Amino acid sequence: MATNSKPQFCLFSLLLLILLPILSSGSHCTVTGHGFSIEEASVHDIQLAFKQNQLTSRQLVEFYLKQIHRLNPILKGVIEVNPEALYLADKADSERKSKAPGSLSGLHGIPILLKDNIATKDKLNTTAGSYALLGSVHGA
Repeated sequence: MATNSKPQFCLFSLLLLILLPILSSGSHCTVTGHGFSIEEASVHDIQLAFKQNQLTSRQLVEFYLKQIHRLNPILKGVIEVNPEALYLADKADSERKSKAPGSLSGLHGIPILLKDNIATKDKLNTTAGSYALLGSVHGA
């Protein structure tokens, strides 16, 4: 009986993607001089760092872009990065300063990774990993 090792490989890749940044030496990153560390921060920790001016969305996005640049050649887990990521981070920082506390969503200004079959209304492709869908526009 032949077994399909593809799902096991995908699970291993996912676990590696999660564990490698934690386990790799020299990857500890303090973003600001205030001692705030992104790597083990929860969403609540990031929100608090935003509120206490220890962190900006731009700093957070720059950190993750560097991590993607460093790890993606090995892991090949990120197909595409939003070309407007830094612009959107700056916009989120500006909105956080001008809006009333509590008026923005809990994830406002916090970058996320999406699977390639999740449609977004921006410049990212939604191909589900297929070149046949490259450049297609999905209605929402």
